[in-house]
Amino acid sequence: MDEFQIKQLVKSLLESQESEWLEFKENKYKPEEIGKNISAISNSIALLNHEQGYILWGVDNKNRSLLGTKFQPKETKVGNEELENWLSRLLRPKIDFRIYEEIIDKKEIVLFEIKPATSQPTSFQGIEYIRIGSYTKKLQDHPEKERVLWKIFDAKSFEEGTALENITSDEVLKLIDYPGYFKKVNEPIPEKHSSVLSRLITEKIITSNDSGFYNITNLGAVLFCNNLKDFRGLIKKTPRVIVYKGNNRTQGIREKEFNKGYAIDFESVVDYVDSQVPKNEEIKKSLRKEVSMYPTLAIRELIANALIHQDFDSKGSGPKVEIFSDRMEISNPGKPLIDTLRFIDEPSKSRNDSIVDLMRRMNICEDRGSGIDKVVFEIELYQLPAPDFRETDFSTIVTLFATKNFSEMTTEERIRACYQHACLQWVSGQSLTNSSLRKRFGVLDKNYPMVSRVIKASINKKLIRRKSDRKSSDHSYIPFWV
Repeated sequence: MDEFQIKQLVKSLLESQESEWLEFKENKYKPEEIGKNISAISNSIALLNHEQGYILWGVDNKNRSLLGTKFQPKETKVGNEELENWLSRLLRPKIDFRIYEEIIDKKEIVLFEIKPATSQPTSFQGIEYIRIGSYTKKLQDHPEKERVLWKIFDAKSFEEGTALENITSDEVLKLIDYPGYFKKVNEPIPEKHSSVLSRLITEKIITSNDSGFYNITNLGAVLFCNNLKDFRGLIKKTPRVIVYKGNNRTQGIREKEFNKGYAIDFESVVDYVDSQVPKNEEIKKSLRKEVSMYPTLAIRELIANALIHQDFDSKGSGPKVEIFSDRMEISNPGKPLIDTLRFIDEPSKSRNDSIVDLMRRMNICEDRGSGIDKVVFEIELYQLPAPDFRETDFSTIVTLFATKNFSEMTTEERIRACYQHACLQWVSGQSLTNSSLRKRFGVLDKNYPMVSRVIKASINKKLIRRKSDRKSSDHSYIPFWV
């Protein structure tokens, strides 16, 4: 906060009573008491769903008038350790608290701004505290509040978090591409800025706070910001597209980052990837035409999935598209929430429901769980090798492969295609047969024994099974999970 914002906030606080989220002091600053109060306020504001809590020094608590304080936190030490570092070390898990020193009406004040606990109660020296009215108590002595607090932690989402705080309305309108938002929802931009801000609050893109300023939520920043690099916690979440020479990572040709919010930049990402993938030559009625090696719809669905289903709490890089001469890999941080073998049939699950909801309303993605079905359908239509869905310790990766005919495919690739074809047939109300799989591979009818061997190998891998357990002339097959 700058000097003006601090003064406005202090003025607002002086109009309030001491409470679960606010403590007034004049000069008393025992380090242990400060630590307990930070823990208590952090837990209390999480319970109250407040963005911040405060301890304000230099105030007469009786009439809430400014007296000034002799407390100088940045000069105070505990032993040989600076107070701020000492407090930070003994608070678990680490929380964001900030110390401001300011002169207001010629009186020195000190303001501690405290953030809410997020994933578990904040403790000081191993003990968790809570505010009961204006008193600081041990959390363990109030089990009813502890139970509610844990329920809140379980329900708290990334999107509700704050990406940037204490900014003016003008700064909100500069940092958020609000014209882009209204364009995406197909509505006219309100004439008054107050109406724009009200709509952004309704959509939880921003929130208003105690000081009369605004906070931009993670939801708002991720989807609608003008530049993700304006938000410290989101700098590494920018989508990247990397094009390599050949089929490995030894030589990169070009790399491009997309810094705008995902909803704003989505079409640009898809168009750029589509422009960078290799082209095949298609001949129709003596006319030659270059077409993308990979279906644009498949690219679109997979990029959307990488953006919206990523784990934002996972450290490291954000969504990434890597284009090689023989394949394209689309990855995002975080393990998938469902088994990769069930991507085609399982209902969609997401860590980021609010992001999914807004992206769906803007026709960027859907939440019916049929996105991967479309990808596999398009891949089969293009008669490409089956996509590979896999998870690593820290990410989810989908690989699309360049054109191969049946004879060029490995056994593993044929089995994967057979399984995915069985899944796609099943969700379409049909079953896999030798005939349908020949069509999927582009294999001539006379070569049906080759396809029979793929079916047998897939059965041996326990990926598919006969539709009928009885011996009969019904040679149709279904996925193992049916």
